[in-house]
Amino acid sequence: MPNIKVTAIATVASLLLVPSVHAQQLAAVEEDLMLLYEDEEMISIATGTSKPIHLAPSVASVITAKEINAMGARTLDEVLETVPGVHVSKSSIRNSSIFSIRGIHTDWNPQVLLLVNGLPFNDLITGSRPPLFRLPVENIARVEVIRGPGSAVFGADAFAGVINIISKDSADIDGLVAGARTGSFDTQETWLQYGGEFNGWAVAGSFEYSTSDGDHDRIVTSDFQTTLDTQFGTDVSLAPGPLETRYDLLNTSVTLTREKWSIWFNSWVLNDAGVGPGVAQAIDPAGEQENDQYTLVLDYTDDDLTESWLLETRLSYRVLDQQSTYRILPPGAVVPIGADGNLFTPPSCSSPPCLVTFTDGVWGNPGGQQTETRFEVAGIFEGWQDHRLRLAVGADHDEFEPVETKNFGPGVIDGSVSPIDGGLSDVTDTPYVFVQNASRTVRYLSLQDEWRVGRDWELTAGIRHDDYSDFGQTTNPRLALVWATDYNLTTKLLYGRAFRAPSLTELYFENNPVTIGNPDLEPETIDMIELVVDYRPSFDVETIFGLYAYEADDLIEFVNGTAQNSHNQKGHGLEFEAEWHASNELQIKGNFALQYSEDANSGAVVPNAPRRQLFVAADWRMIERWSLYGQANWVADRTRASTDPRPAIDDYTTVDLFLRHQPDNRHWQFGLSAKNVFDEDAREPSDGTIPGDYPLEGRSVFLEVVFHIR
Repeated sequence: MPNIKVTAIATVASLLLVPSVHAQQLAAVEEDLMLLYEDEEMISIATGTSKPIHLAPSVASVITAKEINAMGARTLDEVLETVPGVHVSKSSIRNSSIFSIRGIHTDWNPQVLLLVNGLPFNDLITGSRPPLFRLPVENIARVEVIRGPGSAVFGADAFAGVINIISKDSADIDGLVAGARTGSFDTQETWLQYGGEFNGWAVAGSFEYSTSDGDHDRIVTSDFQTTLDTQFGTDVSLAPGPLETRYDLLNTSVTLTREKWSIWFNSWVLNDAGVGPGVAQAIDPAGEQENDQYTLVLDYTDDDLTESWLLETRLSYRVLDQQSTYRILPPGAVVPIGADGNLFTPPSCSSPPCLVTFTDGVWGNPGGQQTETRFEVAGIFEGWQDHRLRLAVGADHDEFEPVETKNFGPGVIDGSVSPIDGGLSDVTDTPYVFVQNASRTVRYLSLQDEWRVGRDWELTAGIRHDDYSDFGQTTNPRLALVWATDYNLTTKLLYGRAFRAPSLTELYFENNPVTIGNPDLEPETIDMIELVVDYRPSFDVETIFGLYAYEADDLIEFVNGTAQNSHNQKGHGLEFEAEWHASNELQIKGNFALQYSEDANSGAVVPNAPRRQLFVAADWRMIERWSLYGQANWVADRTRASTDPRPAIDDYTTVDLFLRHQPDNRHWQFGLSAKNVFDEDAREPSDGTIPGDYPLEGRSVFLEVVFHIR
């Protein structure tokens, strides 16, 4: 870690001494420069201020609503899979999505910070997104992604990367939009949106509803209960059987904007969501996840305060109600029960094992309410020539109140009685609940300077200090040098440090047979250095090439059931992306990512993350009013853990197509999409309890219609 920091700072310092030899050339081609970058997207998450992507002091991608519509994407997951170095995998925890960035991820996936309109949407319990989080795309104006550390601006969890989802405003919607989509797996989706003015307020409203039974052909041939059946002579496993991937989702958003004020309300409600392979890797058609999340944000922006200052203030409140219903093991399961009532812990009877039959299955129903209040004041000062300073101070207070019912565990059974039926005991507000009431307060201060060193050079330096009420303080710097090497060439040298605060699960979980928290944990940290070259050889071709290396320390894993700062990790890789506007009718783009990550102590390769990824897409306007979009995604070289004896994970390639038609009156749009056209048997790695890994969706077809009145 020290070597990375020293190398980054020394290299930036030496580059600052190199004069630009292209100033006159840049002056001579200003018109070409404007043409070259006139359509470039802006990005704000790199610094907290808006910048063109090629000048942003980070490795950044922006996917616009136009691009999302062109590819026929239905969810955020599908959009993110198109970003270099990002892979959307599946977790053993309810089959939730994992956003793996540059090979950095775990099953809980707290290493990626998800923002919606700049507000963190992570879950206090796990540090990741709300359970089984999925997001439709109809109200997304743009998705901003930075790969690499972002804690100097955003604080905790901006570890491997940051994803910011920007909602559509009234101008983006521009009138009344109604749409519907239907297709495979009994999937139905509808949306209704309005963008306009009312009594001096700009109004943007969006209602999105989606429901699906899931793909019942994602068959698991054996599961954890299969192993127990073999061990205890039972025959109750539900395998072979499908992963449970049904869902019912309602996403509602309203934004009101007037002069310096903005009010945003969001309701995200997930009902009857299937729990994938089951919480214990035993097929569970009876289990379900329900989440009710409500968010209210008040923003005030004043650029008239003084000539040199821009003031931004934000007050937000978010509440997340979670209720999980888990049939951990199926009816008739026979399980060893320990003296504490937990599954598989040391037995209490005189002749172990103490086998207990659960006639209605093993049930555990954890849940609770999380509340989050945030306040931030940020000032942007441009009174010094060639400098833009950003100073921010803020606080975040989180609380969690758990609830839980179950038919096993401490305070419920002790292993001396068998059989046990499905009667549930409420352990809420007792010492036997899965986690006690918890709270966390974070106070922070950040300072950043964007210094225009010369006409061609800009140095961004930033630092943020966070003070946590439950584990201490942390300080994280960042340093980025951007050099306009030529009118069509930009070079970046970046260094960043980030941290991840331990989640409540990792700190305080108790009364659980598998995971126990550890209040003495230290935060995870990462140092990363990057070199990026953005080259545009012509007005029609854009290329970006990047190299990176990182060292991550104190990574948290559950060792023998208890959370520990277990190991350090290091890695390096490269990313290449290109886009070619071949003609007015054809656009081709693609990217390739290569990464290698290993345990810093043992040298063992980090398992499950793809070492190679290739994405290629083409958007072709075949004839007037008709267009065809196609994409292929290759995922390769995923290794098993050194302790996993199974054969290597197969590579896979999926192909998607989207045909769309817009009649002459422009009010209507029709679309027909086919996902995984060749029905590839694509799988994401399991932890071995389900030996055959997790099958992804097979071939699917969707028909959509959209009506827009301006």
